[in-house]
Amino acid sequence: MLGFNWLAACTSNTTKVLKMSEDWYRINAYLKLGVNGIATIMSPNPEIGQNVKTSMPMIVAEELDINWDNVLVEQARLNTDLFTRQLAGGSQSIRQGWNGLRLAGATARRMLMEAAAQKWEVPVDEITTDLGVLYHNKSGKKAGYGEMASAAAKIKVPDKVQLKDVKDFKIIGTSRKNVDGPAIVTGKPLFGLDHKKDGMFIAMIVHPPAFGLKLKSVDDSAARSMPGIKDIFTFHTYNEGYQKQWSDTSAFTDLVAIVGNSTWEVINAKDALQPEWEPIKGTPGTPSRRESTDSYMSMMKTMSAKQGNVRRKDGNPEAAFKKAAKIIERNYTAPFLAHNTLEPMNFFADVTDDKAELIGPIQSPEFMEKTVAARLGLPLEKVDVQMTRAGGGFGRRLYGHFMVEAAIISRRIKAPVKLIYKREDDMTFGNYRPAYHAYYRAGLDSDNNLIAFQVRAGGMAESPLEANRFPAGAVDNYLAEDWVIDTNVTTAAFRAPSSNFIASAEQSFLDEVAEAAGKDPLEFRLELLNRAKTNPVGTHNDYEASRYAGVLELVKEKSGWGKEQPGINRGVAAYFCHNSYAANVLDIAIENDKPVVKKVYGAIDCGIVINPDAAVNMAEGGIVDGLGHSMYSELTITDGEPDQNNFDMYRLIRQSEAPESIEIHFVKNEIDPTGMGEPPFPPVMGALANALYRATGKRYYHQPFSTDL
Repeated sequence: MLGFNWLAACTSNTTKVLKMSEDWYRINAYLKLGVNGIATIMSPNPEIGQNVKTSMPMIVAEELDINWDNVLVEQARLNTDLFTRQLAGGSQSIRQGWNGLRLAGATARRMLMEAAAQKWEVPVDEITTDLGVLYHNKSGKKAGYGEMASAAAKIKVPDKVQLKDVKDFKIIGTSRKNVDGPAIVTGKPLFGLDHKKDGMFIAMIVHPPAFGLKLKSVDDSAARSMPGIKDIFTFHTYNEGYQKQWSDTSAFTDLVAIVGNSTWEVINAKDALQPEWEPIKGTPGTPSRRESTDSYMSMMKTMSAKQGNVRRKDGNPEAAFKKAAKIIERNYTAPFLAHNTLEPMNFFADVTDDKAELIGPIQSPEFMEKTVAARLGLPLEKVDVQMTRAGGGFGRRLYGHFMVEAAIISRRIKAPVKLIYKREDDMTFGNYRPAYHAYYRAGLDSDNNLIAFQVRAGGMAESPLEANRFPAGAVDNYLAEDWVIDTNVTTAAFRAPSSNFIASAEQSFLDEVAEAAGKDPLEFRLELLNRAKTNPVGTHNDYEASRYAGVLELVKEKSGWGKEQPGINRGVAAYFCHNSYAANVLDIAIENDKPVVKKVYGAIDCGIVINPDAAVNMAEGGIVDGLGHSMYSELTITDGEPDQNNFDMYRLIRQSEAPESIEIHFVKNEIDPTGMGEPPFPPVMGALANALYRATGKRYYHQPFSTDL
């Protein structure tokens, strides 16, 4: 076999490599300065692919007024004394960290200015800065930050500092490359699965094959005699009587651990185990049934036909429906979904009698630190949690039972251990996106005005209803109800929780209502939003109608909405969640009797955009993710057992099925930044359903849509 590399003849381009300083001076929790003028800025929050490890230090560097080329970035350890909300969830990292990060940079800049003023014996207000250099223009003196670092570190932290005006930003709002980019593309160790330590063993677990079963016994005689196996034992993840936190959600807590020298040896021993399972005896309020997809879909359909818990009621919906000239009723469903992060669950633990070191990918480190401390009986300060870059999260790594399991196994074998889930372990363990059902009803008068609107939504273990979101506030007679069915299938946050379903259902339904009213679907939405802006109904509407309308106006302009293109079928949708607004226009063509997504236009209002390229990446990723899950993904269950346990059976979007083109636009304003990781995800599902209708003449009510194509 012959091989060649067409890049071999290319001349390498040597890039600047920052040199570490011999002496560093810590200015505050977020940064330290070297005598050579290099700044190391700490990124406090977990990095799960949303690029906060770049964007959060950018905010500090902006207020510090340093050249970004002279910045190194480090992942901070968990330290709740120094940092607040070290959590990756809810698209809140930048929103919640915005002021604190700015203050950290501005405070350090002020301390450097005061150090220079003292040395030069001039008023501090005469000192200016620019890209890491201090100036006193009257005397002509100047000094790099590094020259003042040691003195600045001794300055008293000022009570108040002046933050920059948005118009003066030099770093925020400009595109900066991912600080981990070179390490990622060259295969440097960054992820939990990469972590190694001398003397470390590999561990895996065995859990019941079905929800509603628990471990009865295990025959490990054959596995124990296999090469490389150190120990096999059963354990309980949580102590009896322990009050679980929200982050302790775990389907299976009675497990078998297999520990050995290598991954392959442990896998072989795992396959040789002969466990025996028995049904769980249900406690009051806890279902023990072994459910199947057909049964839970039937249960949800039954619940949806009944009156639910009223969450909001405006006007008199019952009377309005009675006098409506036209009524539209529809039902929408979505299945359980597995998160399927590219990097399966894993964690390293080195636990002794008096301390615990834990290293790995986790979205909720400060919560799981408390759980580990309680489980091991250690003081909180004796538990050290270090975060690695995560190969995906999407909400799955908010629930860190695997971190607790690693700690228990390490303590038991008295050695460092890395716990690894196989893909099959991960996909069948639970913590899924809930299965949902929504019923919608709308009433139009004889002039095709929307006079009544009702939504009744629920799901397995969670309702997706957002009672105070659009079109609440835009309809005189409005009713929102919900319901919940308990299940032993564990459910959890999934990218844009609840919005990831209800947006698709709502936006699909609004298209049908617009069609019944004989109105353009985009203009119909703008008409309702204008009502919510000029004469809103109620006082508890979650959204700002003007900003909501703004993304629709922007996507209308950029997509050329209303200008028909031969062979192109268009769908539109918009949604508000996680404090941000997103709208999509999606173009589909039929090629070889199959729908092909040709282009998606996106408009987003997330306030100030920190790093435009990274924000575009998140929007593009959210769009592809939303298309894939709504079109193809589904986790079904038979007699309590997941039917899909790996990618050969669980359908994800493929590269050839992604949009041929995605065009993202941001509303320009000076509003403090809001969410970006999740808001681009939900609306594209509705845009897809609406475009499919125009392409096929058929409405799509049940995800995944591909089952009805």
